[in-house]
Amino acid sequence: MTPRSVAPQTRRLAPLFLALALAGCASMHGLEPQERPMDANAVAASKTLADARISAPLARDWWRAFGDPQLDALVDEALAGQPSLAAADARVLQAAAQAGLADAARKPTVGATAQYSGLQIPTTVAPDPLGGHYTGVILLGLNIKWAPDLWGGDRARYEAAVGQLRAQDVEAQSARLTLASNITRAYVGLAQAYDALDVAHNEKSRSQKLLGLGRQRVKAGIDNQMQLRNAETLVASADQQAEAAQQQIDTAKHAIAALLGKGPDRGDAITRPKLLVAPSPGIPSVIPSDLLGARPDVVAARWRAEAASRNIRAAKTQFYPSVNLSALVGLAAVSLGDLFSTNALLTQGGPAVSLPIFDGGRLRSNLAKSDADYDLAVAAYNGTLVGGMREVADALDNARALDAQIASVRQARDAAQAALSLANTRYKAGLSTQIDVLNAQRPLLQLDQQLAALRAQRLLAVVDLDQALGGGLALTAPSSDSISDSATAAR
Repeated sequence: MTPRSVAPQTRRLAPLFLALALAGCASMHGLEPQERPMDANAVAASKTLADARISAPLARDWWRAFGDPQLDALVDEALAGQPSLAAADARVLQAAAQAGLADAARKPTVGATAQYSGLQIPTTVAPDPLGGHYTGVILLGLNIKWAPDLWGGDRARYEAAVGQLRAQDVEAQSARLTLASNITRAYVGLAQAYDALDVAHNEKSRSQKLLGLGRQRVKAGIDNQMQLRNAETLVASADQQAEAAQQQIDTAKHAIAALLGKGPDRGDAITRPKLLVAPSPGIPSVIPSDLLGARPDVVAARWRAEAASRNIRAAKTQFYPSVNLSALVGLAAVSLGDLFSTNALLTQGGPAVSLPIFDGGRLRSNLAKSDADYDLAVAAYNGTLVGGMREVADALDNARALDAQIASVRQARDAAQAALSLANTRYKAGLSTQIDVLNAQRPLLQLDQQLAALRAQRLLAVVDLDQALGGGLALTAPSSDSISDSATAAR
């Protein structure tokens, strides 16, 4: 068939293709997604963040700001070989394979075949010369198949798979951020437990001195047994506090060892944390969309919504006619000697057009499911967006409130320290007893315990804020407008 003869036939078939396409479009009536992605800048937070200190962009190794080399080494060790990270990376590879399959579906396929086939027709079916003789045929050929992506459905499915791949990659980064945050939290808890142990030991020392003085005073007939029993109670209470603090230390070490992917014995090598520094809370000077654009959960949710929008496009193209091109080029002969002769050339091929007419509602149900998947993905994105901004605001407010509480406790501690100094001065001058000095020491120890707890909470507030800001990860997110393209097209 010459090119001149093909063109008139193509023109005659064009109206048929158009009619088939219109028939396919008509069956999508009434199906469209309902949700719309929220604009990040519409999440009002200007008043809440107005007084926040402006800081440089968060470093990816944000935990180093705490100033403890042991913490840095623990996080690096965990990120290098935690089993949960291997699972996250495996999911990324799985998504990459799915994207590869979707990409391969868009391309032509070529396969080679070598076949020997024989046939003998009985004479009861066909008399001579057709029947009663065995004939064998040798076939060597290439099978070529290709379904042109006329409506972009294959490309949409590939883009959806790529979106899922990017979401999985972001979630793998999120797993690393979560792991680093959990190790830092456990490490802060370990530091607080050591501080509580110090307070318990100091309280026991104070109580034992009171107990010794009480025994002397009872023996001298100055005090009664009640004062002695009270002192014994304080010693026992201090022992209990020390035991509880030691249990917290052991538990924190075991938790860190587990986060490292190691056994409990690994925790024995962890020494007491150094004095941790709590950086001042601050946020980058960016608008909310950029502020939340570094959060893995927000970015992953956007990629999933993007993938869902592409699946809508792919589902819509199934209503249109499809064209499949196939060809067989090879050599065929009865004997091997004739297989490579010029007369052995075999060709077969041509286009095939198909259009769904009645499928029991399968295509409409598939499109409705794609719309629902998109609505779910957008709803998840919107919820994650609002929740992310709330976490940033909560962490900032918590840090501010803790700073105020720490200042108040420090002021009270200064007053308690002054009272203790005065009691020591009076004792040396013979104006008071040693019991007065020990009694003045108790409020100071209690305030030290409160201050240690508040400092730990302040450190945790920094961890919460750094995690809420995305942990300094550099993530690529789809455009906010792109995830609503398919929804707009459907409407």
